[in-house]
Amino acid sequence: MRLLLVEDDVALRDGLQQALSVQGFAVNSVGTGQQALAAVRSGDCDAVILDLGLPDIDGLSVLKQLRQKQQRMPVLILTARDGIDERIKGLDLGADDYLVKPFAAPELFARLRVIERRLGTASSHLIRCGEVELDTTAMQLQSGGISVSLSRREYVLLKELMESAGRVKTREQLEASLYSWGEEVASNALEVHISNLRKKLPGDFIRTVRGVGYSIARP
Repeated sequence: MRLLLVEDDVALRDGLQQALSVQGFAVNSVGTGQQALAAVRSGDCDAVILDLGLPDIDGLSVLKQLRQKQQRMPVLILTARDGIDERIKGLDLGADDYLVKPFAAPELFARLRVIERRLGTASSHLIRCGEVELDTTAMQLQSGGISVSLSRREYVLLKELMESAGRVKTREQLEASLYSWGEEVASNALEVHISNLRKKLPGDFIRTVRGVGYSIARP
């Protein structure tokens, strides 16, 4: 899942971006409301983590404008405003969730996994496709009952495909899930990751849709 992190505190933004990347999310970040709205318009994200105390536009105004254009885009508010009225206002304006600072990182990760499952086809943190099982909480893979080690990008790629089982994911969509803005991507990087995954999975588990991308059959 591609996340847009909207946070003006540079230290917190950098720390969260790194932590979320380790959890398998592709994270792009901005520090103002205008940048956030521009990023959403460009279609570069699947969900938004939104701070309310932004330097140019109040976060609730950003949320209101976002909802006018993107009614289905999941938005998780992350803010120091802990008043019940603020929470109600944010949820009434269309936020999907609300987390108050300071927060525990594992709780943020868990809430994002709920959003991710809603966007995909999986119904729990255990995604099963035939004899392949991916535990998105422990970030562990089992194939035929045997534990299989994955690199971080292999895990992200496999999770993206398994969460979207039954759908074709284009090359562009998969690359966006693997790399953040500004990261240099080799022309054959995706094919290398797919090839490495296929060596660790049952034959024909990942299917090539010629000229489009890749898919995994819905179980």
